[in-house]
Amino acid sequence: MMAMMNHPYHLVEKSPWPLTSSIGAMIMTTGLVKWFNLYTSNLLFLGLLIILISSAQWWRDVSRESSYQGLHTKKVMTGLRMGMILFIVSEILFFFSFFWAFFHSSLAPTQEIGLSWPPTEILSFNPFEIPLLNTTILLASGVTVTWAHHSIIEMNHSETKTALIVTVLLGFYFTSLQVMEYLEAPFTIADSVYGSTFFVATGFHGLHVIIGSLFLLSMLFRHSQASMSSEHHLGMEASIWYWHFVDVVWLFLYTFIYWWGF
Repeated sequence: MMAMMNHPYHLVEKSPWPLTSSIGAMIMTTGLVKWFNLYTSNLLFLGLLIILISSAQWWRDVSRESSYQGLHTKKVMTGLRMGMILFIVSEILFFFSFFWAFFHSSLAPTQEIGLSWPPTEILSFNPFEIPLLNTTILLASGVTVTWAHHSIIEMNHSETKTALIVTVLLGFYFTSLQVMEYLEAPFTIADSVYGSTFFVATGFHGLHVIIGSLFLLSMLFRHSQASMSSEHHLGMEASIWYWHFVDVVWLFLYTFIYWWGF
């Protein structure tokens, strides 16, 4: 099909997945509002289920187009790389707004929170306990995911698989520790601006860790199916970029919200 074209671009065929994903996002958002007000989460989980199913089908189509149909030319891959870079830049700006809110409140604490940071009566986390362990885990995962990248370039199938498995396990280990930390937290999201900025910033980062772990898990599945090569592994490359972004954001969160704000 590409041989009949006079250009190197991939003109995608009609797909139902953008529509079903949008419907799932609408249902999930509506379910979130319902959960906040009526404390029932059935609609929220329905929306999440639709999004997950649509995403899996969409990723399957993209994998088939790239690995088996040969539609991802060098020009297409350049566009996909630029798209991933712009997406990560948008995520950086997303977290920048959280840090803006944090520094706006912490650098000049108002009388309402006791003219101090952390606010009066707020018992913050010890940065040298679970937060430091989580920092070590993410730094270690950054090493293992780089190991996976070098291994696939060197066509070492077994080492790539091992490195991806270790990285995914470290990601889920980080998530389990953060859940434990939240359950034992001596304050809530409703406890002044400190609780709000803490849980929103660390919570959205935790969500990104989960997404990144699933991203790498899907790459592990594709690798086990031998659908990537040393020259053609853009999906894995994008997942590694995303994971490094998650690592760097955590270093800023640990330094300022946990350690500096202690």
